[in-house]
Amino acid sequence: MVSIPVKLFSAAESQAAISFNLLHAKCKGRLKQQYVCPRDDNEIVPRDQMVKGYEFAKDQYVTFSEEEIKALAQETERAIEITEFVPAAQVDAIYFDGAYYMGPDEGGDKAYHLLAEAMRQTGRSALAKWAARGKMYLVLIRPMGKGLVMQQLHYADEVRSMDDVPVGDADVKEGELKLAIQLVHQIAAEEFRPDQYEDEVRKRTKEAIQKKVEGQEITAAPEPKKAQIIDLMEALKASLAKKGESAAAAKAPAEEPAAAKPAKRKRAG
Repeated sequence: MVSIPVKLFSAAESQAAISFNLLHAKCKGRLKQQYVCPRDDNEIVPRDQMVKGYEFAKDQYVTFSEEEIKALAQETERAIEITEFVPAAQVDAIYFDGAYYMGPDEGGDKAYHLLAEAMRQTGRSALAKWAARGKMYLVLIRPMGKGLVMQQLHYADEVRSMDDVPVGDADVKEGELKLAIQLVHQIAAEEFRPDQYEDEVRKRTKEAIQKKVEGQEITAAPEPKKAQIIDLMEALKASLAKKGESAAAAKAPAEEPAAAKPAKRKRAG
């Protein structure tokens, strides 16, 4: 058995969604939330009189105390236990959840880099179990750059099957496929550049909030147009033609002005 001391670092900082508070329209005072019991004439129930329950049948519950719930929770363990190594391509991205960077802790540098290099050379990633925050997590440890990333995974019963999604059926014609492939190639990129994208809704909302703070009025966005069913071949041809025109305009040299020619003299008489 090999033990490698490591430290975990959050790999991402998710931007919190912009939230709005509920106010009284008349006085703009912030409203407070209360819990009421419809069985007892909408009596307001304070938190010290609440218990947690699980609905096992319609309107039938079994209750649990906070002590019982804590007893059921998985005890936090410091170890991340590797159970097997699998080909990296065998774990579909649909199972991915949050991610952490893993760095070597004191005295673990050599073993850490040895594990990372072994996974690079074999093209395999490590499946492991990690207990934290009262839950047992399934994780995937994979090499990234010079180090390792620990990717939280969903369990199999947490991921819905694609078979649950109605996708219908359609015949793909050879001509349509060729045009579609051309369109893919025209806007293809060789690398993922995340810095080119941003949350436009968040940006627009923050701008609208600032305008409101400054006392400005904001106008409602126009209603989005409803999608129309169009001829697929014609749409692909039009899209390719538009891309071709843009590319041609970008490459065409500026047209030189015609040279002025001297005017012919008229002969008298």
